[in-house]
Amino acid sequence: MTRVEITYCVPCGHLDRAQSLQERLLSTFGRELEAVSLVTGDSGVFTVHVDGDLVFDKADDEYDPDAIVETVRGRVSAAD
Repeated sequence: MTRVEITYCVPCGHLDRAQSLQERLLSTFGRELEAVSLVTGDSGVFTVHVDGDLVFDKADDEYDPDAIVETVRGRVSAAD
């Protein structure tokens, strides 16, 4: 099963964004995901890893939850 890890910057106030993305992933994929974990960080971090592979980093890409969900969808489908 697929595991997603969202690392977010606590001092930057990214908790709401991380929780929103977590909820969206869980409501979209449900039991197809083993877990969607939130990991605290700092220094402006906001990253998403799927099964240990980096699929989004706000340092490199503009935050687009639709694009992140589609990327995760491709990984969930590949795991089936």
